[in-house]
Amino acid sequence: MKNVLNILDSLKKLYGENAVDLEKKIQGLLEKYSSKIETCDHHLSEKDVILITYADNLREEGRLPLKTLNNFLNQNLKEIVNTVHILPFYPFTSDDGFSVTDYFQVNPDFGDWHDIAELSKNFRLMFDAVVNHISKSSHWFQEFLNDNPDYKNFFIETDKDNPELKKVFRPRALPLIHSYRTLSGEEKSVWTTFSEDQIDLNFSNPEVFLVILDVLLFYVSKGAKLIRLDAVGFLWKKLGTSCIHLPETHLVIQLYRKIIETLAPDVLIITETNVPHKENISYFGNGHNEAHMVYNFTLPPLLAFSVITQNVSKLANWLSELELPGDKACYFNFTASHDGIGLQPVKGILNDNEIAIFEKQAKKNKGYVSYKSNDDGTQSPYELNCTYLDLVSEPNDSTTLKAKKFMLTQAVMLTIPGIPGIYIHSLLGTENDTDSVEKSGIYRKINRAKLNLDQTMKDIHRKGHLRNLIFNAYKKLLETRINEPLFNPFLPLEVNIFNNKLLGLRRRNENEEFWAIFNFSSQAQQIKINNSSSYTDILTKELYPVGPITLEPFGFCWIKCGVTN
Repeated sequence: MKNVLNILDSLKKLYGENAVDLEKKIQGLLEKYSSKIETCDHHLSEKDVILITYADNLREEGRLPLKTLNNFLNQNLKEIVNTVHILPFYPFTSDDGFSVTDYFQVNPDFGDWHDIAELSKNFRLMFDAVVNHISKSSHWFQEFLNDNPDYKNFFIETDKDNPELKKVFRPRALPLIHSYRTLSGEEKSVWTTFSEDQIDLNFSNPEVFLVILDVLLFYVSKGAKLIRLDAVGFLWKKLGTSCIHLPETHLVIQLYRKIIETLAPDVLIITETNVPHKENISYFGNGHNEAHMVYNFTLPPLLAFSVITQNVSKLANWLSELELPGDKACYFNFTASHDGIGLQPVKGILNDNEIAIFEKQAKKNKGYVSYKSNDDGTQSPYELNCTYLDLVSEPNDSTTLKAKKFMLTQAVMLTIPGIPGIYIHSLLGTENDTDSVEKSGIYRKINRAKLNLDQTMKDIHRKGHLRNLIFNAYKKLLETRINEPLFNPFLPLEVNIFNNKLLGLRRRNENEEFWAIFNFSSQAQQIKINNSSSYTDILTKELYPVGPITLEPFGFCWIKCGVTN
């Protein structure tokens, strides 16, 4: 296989004199996988909708979860969802899959690689690459503790009392360094960004770069068309720095993208960096060389804040400055995921008093707040642990009102440029799973519920049930979105702020314009948008004469009309 990579200079920046040998080994990996990877021509469009789910969010008696998931998707969502993000489905020891013991295996409790292949027949698949850290029970770390020289530098040893560690950005109120006993009885102090069970890999070792590349190419060979780089901002460590968003981290991502594109130009890289917006979008690189998509982390908290306060000013101002990175990269828009709602992304947008509104809102709805350690020894709110559905509701809201508020937020998310990522519990209208939190003591369990499929389907078909209202409303939105070219992920957005209760979003092409109007108020609102002779509601297919549009409390509309200047 001809060497067409042209990556030696970049490798030298990371690995110096080891770069030449590493390049040869990379070429060997490409030859290994060249006959195992199939590609297809796929361009992101309004047709793309990504469902986010654990392999076992839905359960049936006597059937492995991956089979249950496949059947549910084919029977209920095949026509409106084309991509499925299966959260880590590998063997693990904690954090619901994010402490992987073996990157190359499917958790036998979920199924096997055949089940993954069956899913890939009807859906594009997104895999997690949990490569910042690995389980302490993994073979790699156990060999490190056994003093196997092949794994000597796979992990980062450092003195836990090193004063330079105080400069390291901490996403948790937990120790950065933990001690582990080796086979010889020696204690080793090792870097652990997230927990005692999640050991950070040492990417300054070229062998680690290589084995993780092997993992990524293996995932592509198993059908991954999108790869999510989990917690990737922490990838490279350098004492004396914050150890987040370092130039070396960006270069690693760029190299992985360039190498993967050699064999699979249709595979997309998605970065997960739960940080303020400016830092987050740095992972687009120049728009062509780094992430194809970045998680739009500022959207969920700002959108929820708008509903809670019934004021769209902060959201509208942020949206008006939201820039598209180009025609080859876009935002991965979401409101909920397996994690909580991060608060770091609104740093500098919301003040401490406004953040306190979030804390109060989560707690009164039986949610929780997680905190992080600051470099001055204090702690600050890091994450709201609450389903998005419960966060934007009030305890005394009726079922109908709760569904309306929630669907308002989802319609905004589906309207703005980018590709939508929809957590399965959002689609199913799942409320806080407080029982799981109480049993485990883990706050994030609150929105990681494991559901009985039969009961869930009964609820979906029961008229007036919360699941029924949300699931059917969501399907209608998605059916409309995927058939309307004005939802193209790369089409620019114009933001109109009519007042602090009403948000207007406009997208247009040469012949038509689309308006999405959202009422974030508990009172009905009227608005007139332009001088068109008529409006067409693309959700109801109704034709309205020109004149003011009335939106009911927490209502919205998607309408099309002729282009005006």
